[in-house]
Amino acid sequence: MSDRVLRLENVGKTFGRHRALADVSLSFLPGQVAAVLGPNGAGKSTLLALLSTLAQPSQGRLMLGDQDLSRHSPVRATIGYVGHEPGVYGDLSARQNLRLFASLYGIESAESRIDEMLARVGLAGVRREAAARTFSRGMLQRLALARALLHQPEILLFDEPGSALDPAGAAWLAGELQRECEAGRLVVLVTHDLAAAATVATHLVVLRRGRVARDETRSGFSADEVRAIYEEATRGKA
Repeated sequence: MSDRVLRLENVGKTFGRHRALADVSLSFLPGQVAAVLGPNGAGKSTLLALLSTLAQPSQGRLMLGDQDLSRHSPVRATIGYVGHEPGVYGDLSARQNLRLFASLYGIESAESRIDEMLARVGLAGVRREAAARTFSRGMLQRLALARALLHQPEILLFDEPGSALDPAGAAWLAGELQRECEAGRLVVLVTHDLAAAATVATHLVVLRRGRVARDETRSGFSADEVRAIYEEATRGKA
């Protein structure tokens, strides 16, 4: 996957007269966890919507390797997405949810893959007939992660994934992100939680008023380093 760099080239996005992103150029690499930070209204959710192909840029382009990343591109099938809302069907059980998505992705040996994913996210012991609407918020987030990983995507996108998890769940999620990073996947995490970013990130992107205020890659960041970078990047004029 080393040649499968995810690139944004001079990307902009407007909604009517509102400029959400302007002239954004970034590269996200396989084997890294990129944390996207910024104050409310900085453009984080818009950036994630573009990366997930749920929205299209008003200008510029997105590429995965040498292929365009767009709503109608086959590249879209290489994306796993966990939004702020879990995005699962409440009247279906965990297994039924995964079976549905397995059929959409055309996954072979689906039942064994479903067993594997339910065990991985800690839901193997849940009653088989229990509807997802009876799950706690944390359980729903675990199911959403299983759904996102089911088809073994190249790109994993997360929107505030730890917001519904207790400290033990957040630690578990950090371990899962690290596991995916080590497997060579490209992970992009949008979060307000600077401490959580410091736990997992090797790439920090700070957005301010729709522009890239900081773009930095290291082998790792301490919590103090993340806070200092964030505060410096979001201070002063855009």
